[in-house]
This record gives sequence, C-alpha cells and structure tokens, in this order.
Amino acid sequence: MSFQTPPRLLDLAGQSLLRDEALAVTALECLPTELFPPLFMQAFFGRHRESLKAMVCAWPFDCLPLGGLMQRPQHRTLQAVFDGLDILLAQKVRPSRWRLRVLDLRNTGQNFWSRWSGARTQAHSQTRPVAAGSSGPQQPLAPLEVFIDLCFSNRIQHHFFTYIIWWAKQREGSLHLCCKTLKIFAVSAKNIKSLSLVQLDCIQEVEVNCPWSLSTLGMFAPYLGQMTNVRRLSLSHIHVPASKEEERGEELHIDQFTSQFLWLQRLQKLHLQSPAFLAGHLDRMLRCLQTCLETLSITNCLLMELDLIHLSLCPNLRQLKDLDLSGVCLTEFSPEPLRVLLQEVTATLQGLDLVYCGITDSHVEAIMPVLSCCHQLRALSMSGNRLSLATMEKLLRHTAGLRSLSLKLYPTPLESYNADGALELGRLAQVRDELTGILRDLGRSRTIQLSTSPCPHCGKLVFCDVEPILFFCDNPA
Repeated sequence: MSFQTPPRLLDLAGQSLLRDEALAVTALECLPTELFPPLFMQAFFGRHRESLKAMVCAWPFDCLPLGGLMQRPQHRTLQAVFDGLDILLAQKVRPSRWRLRVLDLRNTGQNFWSRWSGARTQAHSQTRPVAAGSSGPQQPLAPLEVFIDLCFSNRIQHHFFTYIIWWAKQREGSLHLCCKTLKIFAVSAKNIKSLSLVQLDCIQEVEVNCPWSLSTLGMFAPYLGQMTNVRRLSLSHIHVPASKEEERGEELHIDQFTSQFLWLQRLQKLHLQSPAFLAGHLDRMLRCLQTCLETLSITNCLLMELDLIHLSLCPNLRQLKDLDLSGVCLTEFSPEPLRVLLQEVTATLQGLDLVYCGITDSHVEAIMPVLSCCHQLRALSMSGNRLSLATMEKLLRHTAGLRSLSLKLYPTPLESYNADGALELGRLAQVRDELTGILRDLGRSRTIQLSTSPCPHCGKLVFCDVEPILFFCDNPA
C-alpha cells in the first residue's frame, strides 16, 4: 500500500485561482510577494498564458530565472512571457513594486524555484524581492537584461534560439541580450548568418563541434573575430578538402580563420580536436595570438615537425598551465622541440597529456630532466605509448620530488607483452611487483595507474585500466 504526499493548501489555492484566469489577473494587485513564485510555476506548467503574461508585468523580484523551469523549448509558453515583457517595455516609467530587471533564460535558478516550491534546499537565491506594498517615486525604465546560453544542436533548437534572437533584435535599445556561452553542434552554412543578430562581444565561451568544411569555417570566421571577449574556444571535426576544387580555396579559408585570433585579446583556453587543416599551417595561428594561453589542446591529428617547432618558439605559450597533445603522433620527430616547449613552461605547467603520441624511450629520456623541474605539475598522462620498464623507473625517480603530482597515468611497460605483442598476465604481475619495489625505494606514499593495450580480458585494442599500484609510506621523508 502506498501513500502519496497530499498537496499543500498553497498549491490547491493556486489551482483554484488559475481556473479563472480573469480573476487570477485581478488578484495579482494584492497578491503577497511570497506567493508569486509558486503561482508562477503552476501557471507555467499548466500553460495558463494570460496569467503568465500578467505575472511577468507584476513580477516583484529583480530577476525572473525562467531558464530553470525550461527543460526543452516551449515556444507558446515563452511567447506569453515575451508578451508580458512587451507591456513592460512599452511603459516609460514602472511602478516601484514591479522591479524586473533581468530575464535569465539559462539553465540556472533551480535553487530559487526550489525554495518557493517547498522543496528542501540550503541554497539561497540572489534574486531579491521587493517588499509588498512598498511605495516610492516612479523610476525610468532601464534596459532589460536578457541572459541566454545559445546551444544549436538540432533544427528545433535552432528555430527556438533564432526566434529569441530575432525578438530581442526587434527591441534593441529597450533590452540587452547577453550571451556568454555559444555551443554549435548542428548549424549549416546558410544558418550561420543568424549569428549577426547576436551581440557577439558578450560571448566568453565558444564550442563548435560540427562536421564543417573549411569553406563553412571561413564563413564562421568573421563572427568569431567579433567575439572579442571570448576566453575559451573549442573547435572540433573540421573536414579537410576532399576535392581539387575545394583545395583551391583552402589557403584562403585557413587565413580567414587564423587571422581572427588577432581580435581575441582575452583568449585563455584553446582546444582544437582533429584540426587536420592546420598541419603545416600552425604558425599562421600562433603568430596571430594576442594573449598568453593558459590551456592549449591540439589532439587527434597529424602535425608536421615544423609545427611542433613553432609551438616551442611561440612566446604566447610560455605561461601554459595545461598542455594536451594526445593523439598527435611524435614517433618520427626529434624530442628536442617538445623538450624546449616544456622547458619554457616549467614554472606554470599543471597538466601534461601525451596519450597515444607514439613517444618512445628516447623521447621520455629527453624530457625527464625538464619534467623534474615542473613543481606545479598535478597530472601526467602518458598512456598508449611504448615505454620500457627501465624508462618507467627513470621517469618515476625524476618525478619523485613533484609533491603536487597526484594523477599519474602510464602505459604498461613493454616487458609485460610477448614477442607477438600480446599481453601476458604473468609478466604483468612481475612488472607490477618491480614497480611497487621502485615506489618503496623512493620512500613516499604514492599511486600510479597503468593502462594496457590490448585488453587482457577481451583482447580488444582498447585501454583497459588495471588495478592501481599503491604504496603507502609509514615514515615519509
């Protein structure tokens, strides 16, 4: 037998009031402030559009965090909110009780709604109420701030966000549309022009993960250049030219993209996944950088050795905190450019990711002395490379003094595999014992994580994390 929690009297009163929307609208004039949020939620989820429109006009808080209630695009309900805002925006002065200054369409504000819905929460909303019945002089209507995170991932969302942008553009001067995060997962070349309606200098984070051609990237580039306050840029899966006709414009499109970095004067974090189009052209982007990056991630692509040399010589990479080159094959390259690059960032480097880089013992031995000087290093990942047990021992000893280094991901040493390249569990057990002994000799508690390829259980050529190697020192130095 199950028992359901009975509805609160407040909820029942709201349901009764909303059955007669004309009565509900009239009652707003004397409705206590604390009853607005629960009644608004009932009107929103019940799609009482006339009540919603009136409640927006009478909203007694400085912020309406509407995004916290929207799990998916709701055009008709949002239209009712916009209709209420239009009534407010048409007024030259606003009564002192009606203090709405911010419409927040981001996925925030859940704590505000939980607080008023009766759910248990320890968080406090920053949305401030205006005391019911307060009086004072009427004040000029300041521009309304509308906050939104744009995420174009399908046709429905594209139309939804395009409508919001268009609505805001029609009311330019009366409101300010501020977008700090832009994510593009599905936007065609012809739809990129909708970005012209966005105030691009508000954007601080950009993520583009689309199977774009270089020509489409070239169309996007001028908009990127207007995002002068962007701090984080992530770009993935741009296709290289597939035909000779496309190749003719390749140089132009690359220049269109790389030249925009001249305007990104607050860029701190740059993530480029599979940027095959930059192979042999990386210097174009690097010489356009205007800021010292904190994070640089160039992954899963084939670069040229000259690209790596340009990385090592770039003055805007000398304050890096995180460097990720995973999936960039360095096997045939001299280890010297990587050593020089790490030498430049020993004072600041906190994370180094060289997973699946094809690095060998000679590469690791070249960079070990530099790594031992990276005293801020917290995470080191070298999984997926072919290293011997002897090199692993040297690496452990060189990094033994790095007290901030807590995440250590290493490949299982070559001695764990037979002549055919198959992992043998007996050999793996012996290697683990030897590594445990090395950790014991170093005399400080630590944990290292090994990963194997292929998997010893199913044989697939994927990583399979084995049990971490732990050593606890009773009397640390």
